[in-house]
Amino acid sequence: MTSTATSGLDVSLPTELDSDRAKLVYLYLAASNGATAEDLCTDLAVTKGAVLSITGTLRERGYLEHTDGRYELI
Repeated sequence: MTSTATSGLDVSLPTELDSDRAKLVYLYLAASNGATAEDLCTDLAVTKGAVLSITGTLRERGYLEHTDGRYELI
């Protein structure tokens, strides 16, 4: 089995993120430099309702923004 690492990716999860799904979305956005809701649903196998709830919470807490149909970390 071969292991590959993403070079240059240094991400610290906010300590107040309790949900595993919120952490997953946060890390995905950090690694991908942003994504659409559809990208998140497809790549993370999460329902659109869950994605919208998670991204809404992350936006309210000031961790991401939604611009031109894409979510990006601030």
